Amino acid sequence: MADEKTEENTLKTPAKNPEEPKAPEAATSETKAPVETEEKTALEEVVAEVEKPKAKKGKLDCEEINPQNIKPGMLIRVHQKIVDVNPKGEEKERTQMFQGMVLAHKHGTEAGATITVRKVSGGIGVEKIFPLAMPSLTKFELVRTYQTHQSKPYYLRTTKKRLKEVNA
Repeated sequence: MADEKTEENTLKTPAKNPEEPKAPEAATSETKAPVETEEKTALEEVVAEVEKPKAKKGKLDCEEINPQNIKPGMLIRVHQKIVDVNPKGEEKERTQMFQGMVLAHKHGTEAGATITVRKVSGGIGVEKIFPLAMPSLTKFELVRTYQTHQSKPYYLRTTKKRLKEVNA
């Protein structure tokens, strides 16, 4: 039995020898692997773009826009800071959103520029006029853009006509 153990030890010693040529083989396989993965990822990206179905925009798929770039026909969300005072006299600050269609953008880039935003809430039309220089307006988000036939589509107040969405 002692002879068998020595034979096993002698067989194992060459495998543990650090001068074995396994290290260069591993290095060559590592250098080839990133090139193959880069090619695969590029192909996968192209295939994914072609096969990807266009999904409708959800609540979280909005992009923030500059107030000067707001145009009539846009469906936007206006975030406004509101300070509430309870009966004890404590103030709480919250952000209120108003989502609706822009009917007019007046006075361009002046200090008194305003936008008129309309939405239907509970079957009743609600319009708000927001001064763009108002400090309580924190953020404007673009939800969708629709194609309008007039520069100020006030006809949307009375008609049930659907507008065509512009894909941007």
